[in-house]
Amino acid sequence: MSAVAPPAVAAPARTRPWRILFAVMLFTSWSGNQFSPLLLLYQERQHYSTAAVNGFLGVYVLGLVPAFLLSGALSDRYGRRPVMFAGVVAAIAASTVLAFGESGALMICIGRLLAGITVGTATCVGTAWMKELSQWPHDPEADTGSGARRATLSFSLGSAVGAGVAGLFAQWGPWPEQLPFLIHVALTLPFAWLVLRAPETATTGGVPGPLRERLRVPAAGHRRFTRVVLVAGPWVFAVSAIGYGYLPVLLAGATRGWGIAYATLLTVIALVVSSLVQPLAKRIDAHDSARGVLTGLALITAAIGLVAAADVLQSWPVGVAAAAVAGSGMGIGMTSALLEVQRIAAPTDLAGLTGVFYAVSYLGFLSPALLAATAAVTGVPAAALLLGVVGLGVGCALLLVRSYRRHLPGRPAGGAGAVAGLRGPLARVAGGASDAGVASAGTDADGRDARV
Repeated sequence: MSAVAPPAVAAPARTRPWRILFAVMLFTSWSGNQFSPLLLLYQERQHYSTAAVNGFLGVYVLGLVPAFLLSGALSDRYGRRPVMFAGVVAAIAASTVLAFGESGALMICIGRLLAGITVGTATCVGTAWMKELSQWPHDPEADTGSGARRATLSFSLGSAVGAGVAGLFAQWGPWPEQLPFLIHVALTLPFAWLVLRAPETATTGGVPGPLRERLRVPAAGHRRFTRVVLVAGPWVFAVSAIGYGYLPVLLAGATRGWGIAYATLLTVIALVVSSLVQPLAKRIDAHDSARGVLTGLALITAAIGLVAAADVLQSWPVGVAAAAVAGSGMGIGMTSALLEVQRIAAPTDLAGLTGVFYAVSYLGFLSPALLAATAAVTGVPAAALLLGVVGLGVGCALLLVRSYRRHLPGRPAGGAGAVAGLRGPLARVAGGASDAGVASAGTDADGRDARV
């Protein structure tokens, strides 16, 4: 029997490359969330309607979803570094354009579109890259959940810092519509060079053949992905958009004179709590159940209920409580869902499957626009609509209970992830792949029937 040569020696602790990527993801996340506290500012100074400012959030999603679906698969094929570099460049361009947002809605829309491309690319590719840099040989002391926790933490901290800086300038600082974006550009520029120093980990070459084949993500059809991860995914960002995007608008009367500062406070509380619950998320997550995802969804549903209560009572303290509960649900829900994704994905489509997850999840950002439009058309109070959203959350939680221990991904010989055929709107992404690996045998990793 021939001996297998060991991989390269692990890098010393002081040079472990995940730290560079952590900073890159922090500044790209900053790019996406620095706009949120400025919504009230734009509404006050430029007299945009509530529907218009919520529409700016929708433009952000238009950049996010294609970036998620394309960047992950492209990085699996061409490498993490070039695609992540493009994300950093897009972050610089987004802030540069938004610094001219005072000139009109078109510049805001272009800047928000670029910010969506930034966050979509950096989050999708960065999450997969962080997982690969948080294991042997790059970080042999890391546990199996370190990559997901570090990616979630960098996203949460970057979003919190971006919102905090922009909100402080918007409420009390000079040139609030320009200076926050210029500060971000100055701090992000060095990372366009530093990201190229991180080691490349996508060495499999991805799926050969035409571009259409390369963009397929067979694991997107895995039943564990469609019946657990995608059921909970949109709620992670729906609660963030409702909790610190929509709620400040609902409480504008109760916070008159310091509404921008209040919006900033809610954003920072939610994102800081999301960061602090990472150790708890690690303990709650389980390989053989959806305990972590279900816990996150339960907290998210409770947070939306508190948002409804804050609106009815016009109480800013209840709004603060809602933001804290929302942050705990976001942190646990996102980390647990990413760990599910990493257990399902094969090495060749890890970034691609992460992109599909984020593409579906970020659709939750459209919830404030949908709620505002529905309230305007039907005349139904926002609190009543939010209670309807709570009911939908309970229904999704019941679906998770039904699939709690079902369809667990196996580990067939050769290391390929179990995949399954996908039907419906994601069929083109999954490429119509049929059940493979352990799933094709009709059982999961623990011998349970996967055909239920």
